[in-house]
Amino acid sequence: MALTPSRRSLFKGGLVAGAGALLPLTAATAAFADDDAFDFIIDCDSWGARPPSGSLVMRTGTTRKIVIHHMAFPNVTDYSREHALALAKSCQNLHMDKNGWSDTGQHFTISRGGYVLEGRHRSFEGLKSGQAQVTSAHCVGENTQSIGIENEGTYIDETPPEALLDSLVKLSATICTQYKIHAHNMFGHWDWNSTQCPGIAFYRLFPELRRRVAVAIGTPLSEVPERTWPDIFTSSAGQTVVLTKYLLRNQGYTTLTTNGTFDAGLLAAVQDWQGKHGITVESDGTVSDPTWETLAVDVDKDAVGEHVAGLQFVLANKGYQVAVTGAYDHDTMKAVQEMQRLHGLPANGKVDLSTWCAVAGGIVKDEFQGTLH
Repeated sequence: MALTPSRRSLFKGGLVAGAGALLPLTAATAAFADDDAFDFIIDCDSWGARPPSGSLVMRTGTTRKIVIHHMAFPNVTDYSREHALALAKSCQNLHMDKNGWSDTGQHFTISRGGYVLEGRHRSFEGLKSGQAQVTSAHCVGENTQSIGIENEGTYIDETPPEALLDSLVKLSATICTQYKIHAHNMFGHWDWNSTQCPGIAFYRLFPELRRRVAVAIGTPLSEVPERTWPDIFTSSAGQTVVLTKYLLRNQGYTTLTTNGTFDAGLLAAVQDWQGKHGITVESDGTVSDPTWETLAVDVDKDAVGEHVAGLQFVLANKGYQVAVTGAYDHDTMKAVQEMQRLHGLPANGKVDLSTWCAVAGGIVKDEFQGTLH
């Protein structure tokens, strides 16, 4: 079985500039460099950031997605600029002094009052270039190819203030424009790692946030793919990994344990499945779109099996009231219908490929129907 370097490793191989170097901006690569489109972002110098404790690495041509977080900080009612500046300092202190990182982990931070601040040094510089991003520490496995946005607050049971959401749309639209990515490249932290971030209530707003961003950047519906799956790999963890294991167990790989670790057993199973189905065998186990689409078999009433258990596991983790029984019962159907409505899918309770994609943390074209043209 021949192994092919994954798409991820190819992106990781982008040009690297050291702490003191970055490719110069040009008119072609810096669409907003000469106007005031960045005035809403408070840079590190303006909020009084500490200098990084080590060198920061810039990579070019690697940015592929946005990963959205909540900070698990209190839901304060101080919406002032002064509070936003203090928030940025508190976050940097936490990440440097407790986590042992060289700087703030994320690229950008949004306060509950809607102020947008640069997080890690050189994030603003990279954004303005439209070419480079500083390697971050916000999401394991995704730090060289995603822009991380932290949002002040905790959003398991409540949603962010409108000012924060409006700024998140504005920042995301700017990121998409600069890096030439799309609203269907916006994901949540828990799609890649084992965490409660970005929170159940916040995550359910993501389809609407993506629609708003797509409208803001003028995306035609024809440019949105039918499905964009999360391309998890050996550095990924959490519920999406668990779902992959359940789907593979349903296909006969019954020795896999359904924990959230992308272990050697899962790597071998993914590669074996890819080889047997004529799919490019990824060296790092990347679960590519064709891999997902061959694993995710339809589910309807009376279905029983490991795939149903995986479906129930993810739905429960996303706040739906279902039990992991492996039998497609009434509660599971109701949860599926709610998930389908959230993503603009026909609410028929039948789990087809697009419903599976939405459950897995992916993005479906149906989300944008009626909004884009």
